[in-house]
Amino acid sequence: MTSYILETVSIPPLSKSKPRQAIILCHGYGGDGKDISMLAINWQRFLPEAIFLCPNAPETCSINPKGYQWFDLTTEKEEVILEKSLKAEEKLNIFLNEIIDNFQLEPSNLALLGFSQGCMMILQTGLKSKKKINCLIGYSGKIINQKHLYKNINSKPKILLMHGENDTIVSPTYLLESKEFLKSVGINPKVKMFKNCDHRIPVEGSSLGLSFLKKNLL
Repeated sequence: MTSYILETVSIPPLSKSKPRQAIILCHGYGGDGKDISMLAINWQRFLPEAIFLCPNAPETCSINPKGYQWFDLTTEKEEVILEKSLKAEEKLNIFLNEIIDNFQLEPSNLALLGFSQGCMMILQTGLKSKKKINCLIGYSGKIINQKHLYKNINSKPKILLMHGENDTIVSPTYLLESKEFLKSVGINPKVKMFKNCDHRIPVEGSSLGLSFLKKNLL
């Protein structure tokens, strides 16, 4: 059994052979790897040579001790949130290195996916990485700190961002803000706003995410 810096739900390739792609799914605030692994279970037959890895965030959630958090959200101070997110980013980067080393994969065969706080983490980590990860899929998230990210971009992966127009947890205006920011640094993301959708991943969002992965990884 492979051990990682983050406790992980791992769904091996249906092909039962060595993985040719790795898809990392990062859950939201108060969730866990098992929650978001439902997406992977729905997708695995369409990506039979991929391993899906769903890590638990590094900290126990401060408002839901049964779940996990990438960083604490009990403060609204930007500098504190950035500092905490950088600690989580460091662990996520170690996790990605472990995957690359364990499965002898090129970063171009990696995709990162995140929901809510997990989306915030993959955008920050993926754009700052020098590894040139293939693509990022973000649901219902935002960029944690635009000033910090602007100064530290090392990579321009393909990006798909999606959001529900009725989201009251993470405002859908962040989808438009993220799009404008990414365009300003030379990335042209695909974006989708879902009607009559709150803070969740709708069936259409799952389908679009799968299509994006197949197009870019296969």
